[in-house]
Amino acid sequence: MNPLPLKLIGIGRYLPPRVVPSSEVEALCGLPAGWAERNNGVRERRWVGAERNADMGAAAAREALADAGLGAGDIDLIINASGTSEQYIPDTGPLVQRALGWGQSAIPALTLHATCLSFVAAIDFAASLIATGRYTTILIITAEIASLGLNFAEAESATLLGDAAAAVVVTRTPPGESSALLAAHMETYSDGADYTQLLGGGSRYHPNAAHTQPTHNLFHMEGSRAARFGIKHSAPFLEKLRPGLSTGLAGVDWVTPHQASLLMLRTLTKLGWPEERIVSTLATLGNCIAASIPVTLYEAIHSGKLQRGQEVLLVGTGAGLSLGGAILRY
Repeated sequence: MNPLPLKLIGIGRYLPPRVVPSSEVEALCGLPAGWAERNNGVRERRWVGAERNADMGAAAAREALADAGLGAGDIDLIINASGTSEQYIPDTGPLVQRALGWGQSAIPALTLHATCLSFVAAIDFAASLIATGRYTTILIITAEIASLGLNFAEAESATLLGDAAAAVVVTRTPPGESSALLAAHMETYSDGADYTQLLGGGSRYHPNAAHTQPTHNLFHMEGSRAARFGIKHSAPFLEKLRPGLSTGLAGVDWVTPHQASLLMLRTLTKLGWPEERIVSTLATLGNCIAASIPVTLYEAIHSGKLQRGQEVLLVGTGAGLSLGGAILRY
């Protein structure tokens, strides 16, 4: 693809104040002390109290807007890019708009749902819309609450997931600047659709259906099968994203990956990607579904690692099974 004129001008995040150490989750799962950190690399994570998706998204958005120095009058589209939702109808996009106090703004608000790859897909979508001139400045919000759907009988996922929200403001790159979406690519292999799923909430296991069971509303993941499936397709996928990525960073300065699991992060170093160039938040935040990538991007920016003019790779896998990535020049 040709580079698209996209500049990230503001970023924010929201972390629920409740810090949950792995010892607490291990007790709920009946596991020995230290199991979660040894097997999943997670020391602690955040879980919501009374927070809702829209409230979390709005809090992250306020920080992103302040970072950009913008207000409601400067935004012409709101994209909620989340794998979890506050309710079925309306989607969380309008609810975030209302939580921001913009209920009479008429700013279009919608949801783009690609599970853990929702944020990456939204960046690609936003860049295309901005390049056509359809929109100028877009607010992307990702707010995930995983803790309410955990199955403590499945220790692998129950000890891995956490709650968080992040938001970015993106706009058309001003003349003379180099910020851009350099590459984006996504592939879906639906033969792996059953490896990561939450069956309830739709027409198949409707809440009012007699055959719906409580476990249908809990998250289910066959982590090792999903990981093997993703690894199998990773090399050709990365080469399509940018030639050379399957054996090295190919000019990329930083990687902010989806914090899928300790296994998946270790797999990245086997590609020849230096560990010091891979930003990780897994130990303290766990896997925050689609929020993992922007929350980790926030860490890369606020730690001073990612500088203007450098390239950053956003990459990961999602239920479906999908692989997705985007390369930004920040």
